[in-house]
Amino acid sequence: MTQDELKQAVAVAAIHYVVDGEIIGVGTGSTANFFIDELAKIKHRIKGTVASSEATAARLRGHGIDVFDLNEVTSIAVYIDGADEITASGAMIKGGGAALTREKIVASVSGKFICIADGSKLVEVMGKFPLPVEVLPMARAAVMRKLTALGGQPKLRTMRTNAGSDQAFITDNGGEIIDVAGLAILDPVALEREINQVPGVIAVGLFALRGADVCLLGTGDGVKTLTF
Repeated sequence: MTQDELKQAVAVAAIHYVVDGEIIGVGTGSTANFFIDELAKIKHRIKGTVASSEATAARLRGHGIDVFDLNEVTSIAVYIDGADEITASGAMIKGGGAALTREKIVASVSGKFICIADGSKLVEVMGKFPLPVEVLPMARAAVMRKLTALGGQPKLRTMRTNAGSDQAFITDNGGEIIDVAGLAILDPVALEREINQVPGVIAVGLFALRGADVCLLGTGDGVKTLTF
């Protein structure tokens, strides 16, 4: 099966976790996009959604699905999102799509977190995928020094402008993203806490303090369900 076929399979499987009549949290990224397209087929069954990014909100609205601001809702039944890496304990690296802060907020207030991913995302030790850290622009250099001291190789995420030059990628929150390579994350909970304490850090893309409850993993043998 192709990677897109695996993503499609887990998106379909995730529909079984949608709670009728409730608000559903929706993540960001290519796998989440497959889920959004599946959610559109049953949109009449849900009250609406909370999106983890402007891109996700636009895709949801494009399907005619109501999108609420988080401040407008009192509860989210389930949050469904992908991962860049996930371990057998449910800890994840997220943020390849630069939505880590809002993803973390929505996940934190959701009753259940369902991770949907293809089999290549399951790892024994996280860190091969660079760890995203969202920072206030004024703190970029100071945070990068701290991340270097932790053994990482930080690099500012950039984007190409229409004029052909590179500039810092700016998130939906007005922050910048530092991608940290070279880490072998043996204790994700401890590292998440440590990076969270660095002044200027908005959020770190480690989801270990609040990891996934269930992972739907797309494999060549079908969708496997991991429960944590």
